[in-house]
Amino acid sequence: MKRRLKLVLLVSLGQMVGCAAIVSGTNQSVTVETRSDAGPVSGASCKLSNNKGVWYVNTPGSTMVSRSYEDMLVRCEKELMEAGQASVKSSTKAMAFGNILFGGVIGAGVDVATGAAYDYPPVVTVLMGKSIVIAAPAPAASAPVAAPDAAASAPAPAASQPAK
Repeated sequence: MKRRLKLVLLVSLGQMVGCAAIVSGTNQSVTVETRSDAGPVSGASCKLSNNKGVWYVNTPGSTMVSRSYEDMLVRCEKELMEAGQASVKSSTKAMAFGNILFGGVIGAGVDVATGAAYDYPPVVTVLMGKSIVIAAPAPAASAPVAAPDAAASAPAPAASQPAK
């Protein structure tokens, strides 16, 4: 009986920990900044949209958006300036995989369907007069990848051959 209770408790705990919808919800805050070649631009009107909805913000500013697997399009306009546009990629959160590992296939399905399994970068910088793609943030559980240093990437010196 004691063994069965421990097993039920362990499985229940695993179900609660892995669910991204419970942990971080289906919405997230996104801050939008605008820049030009001359520097920061304030007062641009921006429209953020994905398959879950449309949101508006004046820069620099923040708004709550619905998480989604789909890219988020951000278009900013300001008088006397060319509009700027960014396509923002989402990434899958590492905790979403916890549902599958702990047997929560239903929870994982809910997270994917509601968008809770995904993240956008917390800050989006739109370059006025340009159209760019912003990469998705790395999942929180992954370790940063170090850039190779010059010494490591330099070709090895050729071996000298003895003179005959």
